[in-house]
Amino acid sequence: MATQLFVPNFRIDECLEQIRECLEKGWTGLGFKTLEFEKAWTEYTGLPHAHFLSSNTVGLHLALRMLKTRHGWSDGDEIIVTPLTFVSSNHAVMYEGLHPVFADVDESLCLDPADVERKISAKTRAVMFVGIGGNVGRYDEIVALCRKHGLKLILDAAHMSGTRVEGRHVGYDADVTVFSFQAVKNLPTADSGMICFADAEDDARARKLSWLGINKDTFARTNAQGAYKWMYDVEEVGFKYHGNSIMAGIGLVQLKYLDRDNAYRRQLAVWYSRELAQYPHVRVVDHSEKCESSRHLFQVRLSNRDEMMFALNEHEIYPGVHYRDNTQYRMYAYAQGTCPEAHRASDEVLSLPMHLGVTAHEVAKIASLLGKHAK
Repeated sequence: MATQLFVPNFRIDECLEQIRECLEKGWTGLGFKTLEFEKAWTEYTGLPHAHFLSSNTVGLHLALRMLKTRHGWSDGDEIIVTPLTFVSSNHAVMYEGLHPVFADVDESLCLDPADVERKISAKTRAVMFVGIGGNVGRYDEIVALCRKHGLKLILDAAHMSGTRVEGRHVGYDADVTVFSFQAVKNLPTADSGMICFADAEDDARARKLSWLGINKDTFARTNAQGAYKWMYDVEEVGFKYHGNSIMAGIGLVQLKYLDRDNAYRRQLAVWYSRELAQYPHVRVVDHSEKCESSRHLFQVRLSNRDEMMFALNEHEIYPGVHYRDNTQYRMYAYAQGTCPEAHRASDEVLSLPMHLGVTAHEVAKIASLLGKHAK
């Protein structure tokens, strides 16, 4: 049987029960389930606010739109970003007419604080930190840099559902944190996300902006008293970014099992690391000892990465690459050559199968094949 990179694990009967409730009540959009999931997420993470959205990508855009307009940023102002991420992170910067400035990564594949500081200019307004694979890298140093230079901190926590540092869920020290519940994430739905602002006013405004700038959402109007349920105001141009109750229902089920699932992922990481320790040509990308990682990814670096992928495919093992250096894309080619470590990693990094169906036996087989073919 083929070993895939990701295979989401849905508790199907429980998910169908949640969906059935939405269908029976005739309420599948923004409403009772999205509010329930938001409450559950704040209780789980300890973050003060949570607003359920249709994806992580729209959350990043919403964060940048709100920060830009609230603080009077101008088109062309700079956001320091990583080149080693899915393009949606950096596209969100472009959506707002802001300029992505790429800083290099360190061995964790997260932003290198030293290069971030070198890239700060008079036009820098924020840093976007991506916790690749659930890793925090040297995030605490990035927090300190942002405070030192008066910069906003956006945490792209797409891979970080369940990542904790010293017992606290990540995001408590960022201005805004955005999570992903996309189809193959650790907390999978079909697609959705959560935006968590530190500030209550930002959370309230996000709820309006994600519903086209309307000051009363459909659910609130439906449950209002009196004859003027259709009366609302449109306070600014917004977007249709809110999540729906079907996805929220699935999310509520998945959240119940998130810690258990992440614990198994960490066990897979232990097995991989133990098996691969005997092969010096396979460099494991370690996660920070400071964090209890969600372990969305287990990554290794190989000088013959592309050859290795073909070798594994012949044995019906299908790894992945996270990610291609974004400066190699035409959109961001202006920054080519500015992040040499990210460029090297982009040519070497390989993500191994990492899901609840992977067994210790499969880990040993994959490790053996890596050791046999690595150069």
